Amino acid sequence: MRLLILASICVVFFSLTSCKKKDKPVEQDENLQVNYISSPAAAQSSLPFLFSNGNKTLLSWVEEQSDTLTIFKYSQWEADKWQQPQEILRGSDWFVNWADFPMIAENKENFWSHILKKSASDTYAYDVKFNIKPKGSDLWKTNLPLHSDGTTTEHGFVSVVPYKDAFFIAWLDGRNTLENKVGERGAMTIRTAEVDAHGTITAENELDNAICDCCQTTAAITANGPVVLYRDRSPDEIRDISIVRKVAGDWTQPKKIYEDQWMIKGCPVNGPKVSAINNNLVVAWFTAAQENPRVQLIFSTDGGANFDAPIQVTEGKVIGRVDVVLMDPETALVSWMETVANSTQLNAMRISRKGHTSTKHIITTLDASRKTGFPQMEKVGNSILFAWTDVTTAESLIKTALVAVDQL
Repeated sequence: MRLLILASICVVFFSLTSCKKKDKPVEQDENLQVNYISSPAAAQSSLPFLFSNGNKTLLSWVEEQSDTLTIFKYSQWEADKWQQPQEILRGSDWFVNWADFPMIAENKENFWSHILKKSASDTYAYDVKFNIKPKGSDLWKTNLPLHSDGTTTEHGFVSVVPYKDAFFIAWLDGRNTLENKVGERGAMTIRTAEVDAHGTITAENELDNAICDCCQTTAAITANGPVVLYRDRSPDEIRDISIVRKVAGDWTQPKKIYEDQWMIKGCPVNGPKVSAINNNLVVAWFTAAQENPRVQLIFSTDGGANFDAPIQVTEGKVIGRVDVVLMDPETALVSWMETVANSTQLNAMRISRKGHTSTKHIITTLDASRKTGFPQMEKVGNSILFAWTDVTTAESLIKTALVAVDQL
């Protein structure tokens, strides 16, 4: 993650200057009705995360006060509006980062959330601390350790999904990056574990011992079991998207979902997103391989064991920061950020497995900076719920909006 600044410069450079192909003209729907929803977040809010499991829909975020105190809050979506926000915890020793944000999840009335907490004075020394609220309890158990390695290194970029009666968690783990006596450092790894409603951790595994340092992870539960996707890293700095699957109780070896062959020496801070219905899987991701920034989409019908050919969603001045929702086994909705003329847009498009696409829908215009973070998208009933951070000179504020599915 020490390459964050370099990587961000690389992505902006690619996005703004290096595409060799002209932007393809894309039909846009100017009549899209975006229904803005009153936000539960206060001023100086950022880092939204949307969660929906079909039963509950939650929005979490942070609010900063006086540049020293961070408050982690959430709200539940009920009766077509956000309910009164609830505070989970607050702290002045957290690692707050535009790309590595706190999350919340629910499973059978049990709640799980996490923050990143500093473990030493070094900028990139922090741990994943999780919080749990069991069914029937009004109180959160907070600051519970997800990992027990005890190293003052980087841990973060969490994914969380409900799994059986518990939660399945994946995260980037820097325990091997601690410098040894001869000045050598190992690589970033990706690890997983299961956490039950009482905070008990089981089934911890290392899935890959050398991956990209600071791209988001993503996970889903298929009919075969959990799958985890992430930006991998080869010895010659190829950073394509890999998948690891748990099948019959055992984890498979990492496998590329597609050979982009993106060679980049700095982390692009632009991870993939996955969505699943049974063994039907869709993955969206950003790449700038061959100096052509673009968003791609790929389908699988066997839980990620095999994938179709990728579908190029868009190219040109693409920023990435993707999200994806599998609407039905054959159709996905993908969102991304891109710059058009002097404006940056949050766009969404419906794409079928056969490659049929809708018009490109502009959900909102927003700031292109890191302060905007990663816009969120979830299907809620017959609508798609969006959340993003609106940034002005004076403040940042989380905004949310609904778009009817039949419009997309």
